Amino acid sequence: MLQVPVTGERSKRWMKHYRTEIAASTSSVLSTFVAYPLDSVKTRMQAYKFPTFIGCVQHTYKTEGTLGFWRGETSPIPAIVDSASANISGGLGVTAPLASITLVRTVSFSIYQKAKYTYSAWFERATGNAPLVVVNTPGSLPTFSTVTCFGAAGATAGGIITIIACPFELTKLSAQISVLMAKTNAVSVDDPIRRSYQQLGTFKTAKNIVKHRGIMGLYSGFHLHLLRDTIGTAVYFMTYESGKQMLTTYRGSSSTSPLAVVTAGGLCGIIYPIDSAKSIYQRNCLTHSKSRPIPTPKIEFFSRRMYRGLGVSMGRSCVVNAIFFSSFEFIKKRINVLED
Repeated sequence: MLQVPVTGERSKRWMKHYRTEIAASTSSVLSTFVAYPLDSVKTRMQAYKFPTFIGCVQHTYKTEGTLGFWRGETSPIPAIVDSASANISGGLGVTAPLASITLVRTVSFSIYQKAKYTYSAWFERATGNAPLVVVNTPGSLPTFSTVTCFGAAGATAGGIITIIACPFELTKLSAQISVLMAKTNAVSVDDPIRRSYQQLGTFKTAKNIVKHRGIMGLYSGFHLHLLRDTIGTAVYFMTYESGKQMLTTYRGSSSTSPLAVVTAGGLCGIIYPIDSAKSIYQRNCLTHSKSRPIPTPKIEFFSRRMYRGLGVSMGRSCVVNAIFFSSFEFIKKRINVLED
């Protein structure tokens, strides 16, 4: 009888111990790569007045070519969310964003997984019932404790990861709209600043931000980013996890349901005006020096202009999360069945 080498046994134990991180990182690369161009179009529609999706796509292709759709992407949050330096077209390729999004999402998802088990244990000590036990009970429906547990865990992950994600997302936004910034008519004193962001890689973009805005310039828009990701991630996981539970009870569907993904992504549209305000604020920070104060845009939930690109964002969210969670669950299951 053949025996598994010790190194093989250690590898399996290591994979099982870090199955969440392995599944999250692999799924992040796959889902981000597939939906990469949609985020670029969404950001351009938010920051500049493109009236339609088709119009933005046509303008991007005409002025920047195919690679214009593949400039830095780092949305860290499953609801909506650059560190290496392999480059395409002047340093604006996909390898660096894929590395950063993988890091951010892996850490974020790991925090979420640990937080929901922690909060479930707290609920059990306080009430005698563990939300995660309720969720996994056949025939169960969402309760106040389960919804609260998932929402609190999502908010925790979204809030903590903002500290890491904000500089990445700012450099991503710069890469996505750098050509538009340079070509926009502006006061002459600001033109050199606008032009300085073109054709820069991740680290050069960060260095340029520090040059014009100081070291804290890397956290321009942090308050809006924190608000968006805390609320957005809480809403997403409350909806997604509760949707999975209900569909499993009523339809016996698999743990990862496309309908739950679509519904969760759709409900996250309620925070879209916050995301738009963040994009506009960060764009304004990039186009002005530190000496000029930048007012925070008003978050207008009933203004049509704050929802430019919403359809693209929701479509992207559905694509990203459908791929991410399907892959995540599949990889975790494959690792779990490995024999020790």
